[in-house]
Amino acid sequence: MRRMLLLLLAMAVWVPSLQLGFRPDNPRDWVPALAARQRALALVAESPERDVLRRSNPEWDLMARTFCVLAFANLALHEPEHRAEHLAVVDTLITRTLEDERGGVDTFLLPYVHAAPFRDASGRSLFIEGEVALMLAARQLVEPREAWARPLRERVDRMAAQLERAPLLSAESYPDEGWIFCNTVALAALRLSDAVDGRSHASLRERWVRSAREHLMDARTGLLVSSFTHEGATRDGPEGSSLWLAAHMLQLVDADFAREQFERAREVFIGERLGFAWAAEWPASDARAEDIDSGPTIPLVNANAGSSGLALVAASAFGDEALLMGLSTSLRFAAFPIWEDGGLRFAAGNPLADAVLLYALTQGPLWRRALSPRTLEAHR
Repeated sequence: MRRMLLLLLAMAVWVPSLQLGFRPDNPRDWVPALAARQRALALVAESPERDVLRRSNPEWDLMARTFCVLAFANLALHEPEHRAEHLAVVDTLITRTLEDERGGVDTFLLPYVHAAPFRDASGRSLFIEGEVALMLAARQLVEPREAWARPLRERVDRMAAQLERAPLLSAESYPDEGWIFCNTVALAALRLSDAVDGRSHASLRERWVRSAREHLMDARTGLLVSSFTHEGATRDGPEGSSLWLAAHMLQLVDADFAREQFERAREVFIGERLGFAWAAEWPASDARAEDIDSGPTIPLVNANAGSSGLALVAASAFGDEALLMGLSTSLRFAAFPIWEDGGLRFAAGNPLADAVLLYALTQGPLWRRALSPRTLEAHR
């Protein structure tokens, strides 16, 4: 009995102290090593990591490029003395993406894109349109390059028309399947593009928010649903990995709505204990099986890899430093950081996860520039 009591006492002291061994002094100190690793991957024509990522899920390949472009665009603004070096990564990724896009939808979409025709007459995926537009707009917002001006304008015009044609102003990523993730990325791309060329899609953004509030909200949680039909019928309810990024993208669309969604999502999806933090993928009342998008969920605590990774982006975007630290502590504990050749990657993740983390820890400058009255004034 005495030994048992001593063991329990030791655990009572050790378990709360566990986080101290994994709590980083400042997770943003990881940025140089994360950036070195992502730069090395971006600047080579072929890499085994990218091939594995594409075979696992071609969407991840495109998303990894987008997060990497956003991160290096932020770095270019934050470190103007290294702007040319950072923009070289951005331009390489955009060039490769536009070339790869010519290979057809199979390059970046899952095979079920062929299961039926798109409801929209364009037959295009908003997922691809929005991700590429966001990359182009971010690059141009940092420092305009003539080669990207026309591709950005044409894609923005095509994307805006696609949104306008949709019954609820929310367009398809797959046939008869829209995603809140992709629609908010598209809206953010429109806002960045407006800051670049002085045009305004404000009316579309405002009408989209009104429509989403009326038709795309989950009554139980007050959160945006994750997917829906072309006509707006809900397919999947609120999903952590979609909500975290959507809230961040909505900061460029409607700041109050964005903050509301972040705070509600924090209540619904975040778990915190003893200095660690994690995020669920689905509300506790709506448990689902694992899927290819969100990745594995750890039972009992309901910690999901995809949701926890994108929660880092939202925590940083909304200035929730306590949550950012708790998530970073969990990441260091569970994802096994590997430092090699001056770079950093996490063994339990993949290049997409590392790109998301790099963006989370660098984000801010792009959004501030897009929202700055001086940016808009410069284009008038």
